[in-house]
Amino acid sequence: MATSGSAVGSEVFWALALLLLSILVLLILRFYLPLRTTPAFVLVTVFFALWLPAGIVLLVPIDLASSAQTDDEATRGIWLPQRVVHTCWRIAYWLIFVLTWFTLPILAEYSDAGYREPKDKLIYSLRSNAQYHAMVFGFGILAFIYALISYGVHVDSLKSPVMALAYCWGLVLAIYLMGHGLVSIPRSLIRNASISGRLRRIQQHAPRLHEQMEEAETNLEELEYQVAELSRRKTGTAMDYQDWIEELLDLTNLPEAQPRPQAAIGVAAARRVPTVITEKYMAELTRALNRARHARSRYVNEWNRLLRSAAEAQAILDCGPSKKLEFGRPSPRASWPERLNILTPYTRYLLHFHIMPTTRLAFGGLLALASICIIWSEIIKAGPAALASLSIIRLTVMHDWVDGKGQVGFGGQLIAALWISYMCAAALISITEVKVWRGRALVWRNTAHESAFWYASYVARLSVPLAYNFITFLSRDVYEKTTFYDFLGRLIDLTSLGSWFNKLFPLFILLPISATMFGLYGKVKRTIGLADIIDEDEENELGSYGSGSWREGRDLIDRELNGTSIPRSVGSLAVPGDSFAPIRSIPSSPNRIGNPATPLGTSPTAGTIASSSDPLASSRRLGTGGAGGQRQQHRGLDSEEEDDDDNFFTSLGHRIKNTVDTIDTPKWLQEITKKPKWMDDDGSDLDRGQGNGSNHNGGGSAADFDIRRFFGGSSGGSGGGSGGIRL
Repeated sequence: MATSGSAVGSEVFWALALLLLSILVLLILRFYLPLRTTPAFVLVTVFFALWLPAGIVLLVPIDLASSAQTDDEATRGIWLPQRVVHTCWRIAYWLIFVLTWFTLPILAEYSDAGYREPKDKLIYSLRSNAQYHAMVFGFGILAFIYALISYGVHVDSLKSPVMALAYCWGLVLAIYLMGHGLVSIPRSLIRNASISGRLRRIQQHAPRLHEQMEEAETNLEELEYQVAELSRRKTGTAMDYQDWIEELLDLTNLPEAQPRPQAAIGVAAARRVPTVITEKYMAELTRALNRARHARSRYVNEWNRLLRSAAEAQAILDCGPSKKLEFGRPSPRASWPERLNILTPYTRYLLHFHIMPTTRLAFGGLLALASICIIWSEIIKAGPAALASLSIIRLTVMHDWVDGKGQVGFGGQLIAALWISYMCAAALISITEVKVWRGRALVWRNTAHESAFWYASYVARLSVPLAYNFITFLSRDVYEKTTFYDFLGRLIDLTSLGSWFNKLFPLFILLPISATMFGLYGKVKRTIGLADIIDEDEENELGSYGSGSWREGRDLIDRELNGTSIPRSVGSLAVPGDSFAPIRSIPSSPNRIGNPATPLGTSPTAGTIASSSDPLASSRRLGTGGAGGQRQQHRGLDSEEEDDDDNFFTSLGHRIKNTVDTIDTPKWLQEITKKPKWMDDDGSDLDRGQGNGSNHNGGGSAADFDIRRFFGGSSGGSGGGSGGIRL
């Protein structure tokens, strides 16, 4: 290894790169969290959880160039002395280890605890993480015993179980998430190249998102009514928590000036309030209310973003004949590049109608080729040396060969950084697409602290396994000289089990790739009756299964953009203490492109929902539009009183008929029994005549079947029957 030359230039570049990464991480934090109101312990820990993995993306190419320098100083890349590189790896690895396994999980539960006092929050967090850490400690004991038997008593046998287990657990998650992202990223770019196809997918996603938003609204209102009922109690154990109750009441959107009668609060909410109020109940109520507010903020944000995307896509499609594209004034939430208005309507038309689709298609094809190269390198890595030398990543990173030994120059460093960045992006984007517990999500300026800790922990958890998995794509005589291998890889290969796991497990990347490419997730969900929760990409793979939902989504979007929908309250939320931050407000969006004066989802003259004497009426009104309205109507049907004139058998027949009529045939069964198009006879009724009273199929259908005739009731047909009971 060449050691001539000075590393001053490389050290300056390393310092400037770290400064640039710090600025980028701060901008990311500012996008998802309000910096002024977010507590310092959240900002500092999340900052390091994002900054350290970003530094690893730079540290791996520097480590490669430092251990495999080129003989020519002109092509030599950024390199640092081995002592400096080793120190950087120790700091980065052990800080990430502590953040991932201890700090971030404890702080996540601490921020999600509903207690008021910091001591109670800490006790709740430690208790919640005790089972998790006990399981980790148990696996560590087993691995330690295995290392002692295989290697003997040594210093490495103490560190190897800890570092190898952390690496293996992270590699399992990284391979699955990266396999999903290697398919979804290029597929999304290629699909979005079609403007009409992008609009159709937005319309397909609209009904489900609208229903989720209404459910979040309803859940929040129920919790608010429960808090209102709790505030009405002025005696008993509720008096011990009066200050706490007042803080919860400040979190709600219920008006303080108007009285809250029992009918307005709701019988269901009143029943949920126990007779004896305890500290545990108050903590659970606080935690549930906080999560409901964040869920409402999340879905309203997603709905507004969906409306803007649909309006932009529709405007781009409509500008084809005129060749002039006008978006109007940008919304207050728009970023500064979106606020720049330097393009003319014609150049804007060329950019969005011709250049951007072509760019997405070309970039998607390039990333698809990169995904194939990564998958190919994963497959042949565990094979013979002659086959492993055909790795595309190895050939692109190691340019210079001297006496059969590869060297890494500045060009190889740039390409290596691009490969690692794409692998990390594929894994991290999959985190946002895969459904997780508790409804965690990243929301613009309103991300919950617990969600921020959770996402930051996975960013830190996946960085080290992906970085080490990347260097194993290279030649063994190159990556074994790196400081990274001496620090981590040597301990992974300390036992035969760890070495074989590192070689063979990446082959399982074919499972998430196949599941994502061929829509296996949707097929499994459809088979077990969970077709309603199929994701957007899975729905596109299923073809006809989502063919009817886009019309409903189109109508929902049109009603919202045209101001004819039921107005929705998206006003500001109360700002409590630091424990309930960062929810501040749900920003409004333009009603339509070119008319930013009216918020999305409201009519031009409506504004927000006015509070009435019956707050439950607002939730019922919110449920009348879209898919969620049918669910609210069915709830009302269950509470209707039965007619006293109907006897038991007639009522039973009515109930069974309603149950049979509302049962939806599974979509997979509809697909099997569906007739081909060439067998359709649309004009058969006209040929047969309209007086016979038969259906289109010439016989009784499921809709004509009435189970009440088994009990003597009338079937409603022409056959008659007085509706009495025949005994």
